[in-house]
Amino acid sequence: MRAAKVDANQTEIVRALRDLGASVQSLASVGRGVPDLLVGWRGQNYLLEIKDGAKQACKQRLTPDQVEWHGCWLGQVVVVNSVDAALRVLGARV
Repeated sequence: MRAAKVDANQTEIVRALRDLGASVQSLASVGRGVPDLLVGWRGQNYLLEIKDGAKQACKQRLTPDQVEWHGCWLGQVVVVNSVDAALRVLGARV
């Protein structure tokens, strides 16, 4: 099994979410297109796919596995590329 690859900004996003009071579980090691984070906030669960906002837009695209997983998932999943974007998903301050 290969090591999980995480985007450069994932640690910063996780820290901001936890500082807000959210519970955060990394799912990066699952692979196969599964989103990077499971976030619990005010009784709701959120699946977040992290992309590195410092990279060019073409480098932030979903992988083929992610496209397939997102397309088949019957719940919500959101792609975020910054702390602000992650906080907006939770309806928190920006």
